[in-house]
Amino acid sequence: MDLPAGLRHLLDRFGATGSLLCAVHCAALPLLLALAPSLGLSFWLNDGVEQAIVVFVTLLGLFSLLLGYRRHRAWRALGMLVPGLLALWAGLLYAPLHHSVAPHAVVMTLGGTLVGVAHLVNLRLSHGHVHDASCAH
Repeated sequence: MDLPAGLRHLLDRFGATGSLLCAVHCAALPLLLALAPSLGLSFWLNDGVEQAIVVFVTLLGLFSLLLGYRRHRAWRALGMLVPGLLALWAGLLYAPLHHSVAPHAVVMTLGGTLVGVAHLVNLRLSHGHVHDASCAH
């Protein structure tokens, strides 16, 4: 399955933006926890919202970066995606991390940043890939 180049680039840009916004959200989580009730934003701090975001980020990241790998055959982007996803899932599922505000924020911020950077690396690798005589495709 090969998607048009424009759609591949859009997926990586969308994934990078979403992941980096997730990292900012996680870094600001301690402040948001304090302000959310007074601003009526408690819904966004719900575990269900966080779970949905992590599932979405995982599916989008794997889909986009595996397609990119098939094109450019470089492991760098996947090498950042996997630890990023592991950090996100650990922050979500590992109770000692999930129930401690600061460690949870650190792990989720690190994971979101790694996933976002992985999308940017994949975008760069895919954009810079040229099919020529040395290419296996």
